[in-house]
Amino acid sequence: MPEYKIWIFFSLTGGGHRSAAEAIQAALVELGASKQLGDRLQLHMDAIAERSHPVNRFFVDLYNFLLRHKQSWMKYYYNFLTAIKPNDSELGYRLIKPLLRELVTKEAPTVIVSVHPMLNHYLARNRRELGLTKTVRLIEVVTDPNQQLWKAWACTDVDLIIAPNDIARDQLVEWGVQPERIRILGMPIHSKFLRPARSSKSEFMKAAGLDPNLLTVCLNAGWAGGGNMRQIYNHLSAVKRPFQVLFLCGHNDVLFEQIKKDLQTTGVKTAVLPYHDSMVDVMTHVDLMVTKAGGLTTFEAIAKRLPIAFDVITEPMPQESGTVDMLLKQGLCYAIKQPSDIVGVVEALQISENRQSLPLPVAHSLDRTNAAYEIAKIVLAACEPGFDLVCDTVPVQPLETAYGSTWEGGPQLGLEGT
Repeated sequence: MPEYKIWIFFSLTGGGHRSAAEAIQAALVELGASKQLGDRLQLHMDAIAERSHPVNRFFVDLYNFLLRHKQSWMKYYYNFLTAIKPNDSELGYRLIKPLLRELVTKEAPTVIVSVHPMLNHYLARNRRELGLTKTVRLIEVVTDPNQQLWKAWACTDVDLIIAPNDIARDQLVEWGVQPERIRILGMPIHSKFLRPARSSKSEFMKAAGLDPNLLTVCLNAGWAGGGNMRQIYNHLSAVKRPFQVLFLCGHNDVLFEQIKKDLQTTGVKTAVLPYHDSMVDVMTHVDLMVTKAGGLTTFEAIAKRLPIAFDVITEPMPQESGTVDMLLKQGLCYAIKQPSDIVGVVEALQISENRQSLPLPVAHSLDRTNAAYEIAKIVLAACEPGFDLVCDTVPVQPLETAYGSTWEGGPQLGLEGT
């Protein structure tokens, strides 16, 4: 009987890569239970880069520091990594090689899934050096959904690359990846975002100290608590229509304390939290989310049909600005180019009583909210002896979401004028 020993590798550069890993893990658990795999299914997730060596940990910490405190410097960090190509670095590989060798030889995984661009080449090289290219499958899941993705995603030595859409696929092909080694499945969103919230709107708002009858704007500073959310928040006092704010500060204690002071002078009814333990409930019950263009948070919000306003006051990193451009064209977001822009967005926002029944555009696989399940099916199939990831196919259910059929057309979610 085949072994289903699956390792999912990610990195804690922001929260998106971990979210993708957790989405795939949850889908694997669910499908494994339906197939009655029992103890034969062994799953493990590991933030391997930062665990491998202090130098690698430093770069992860630096990324998160800049994201939290110096977002305007992120473009320089991006350009620096693009120039030095750490994924192709001999030194970088030597730093991570001992841990990789120990894990792969000791644990003997059947399939390795990578959801971080800087890990793919290291994993492929280590597998090759250990002589395991025929026995250990390597699958890469791309989480940058546009043509400005990290070039490190273009790893020609993995068995299969799962791309979020046609845009990413075309760029990978241009960089030398064989088209037959790419499958377009969508972004891996956790299944909990396809299900109803665990609380009613009344219960949710009451717990946060907010009014269930007021328009609610969520300012989400993300996992790192970065961006220009404080400036945006302070301009909300100019909004004339009745509304309230849920402010999520992320892992930024300084921002948390600043907003608690600011709310005393803005006059805006506000609940300030470091984070919320159920983003499903948040995205279900608020009416607008202001955030940066992080891949997974963005697509979780899309799955919940939540209007998004992107903070682009500070120039986003290229792989994020491409996402903004794509979603603007599909009528799924606003762009906040200066703090005062938030006033017009909130004033003009149209609230749909049946928001979660709205269809999504089929363009660029934006309607494929069940991608995590499709990815999990391929990963499980890859554990079967003789399964060819390039030639063989896995039966995929019709693309039906929890909210109905797909749709082809113009702007959605009442975002006229974007």
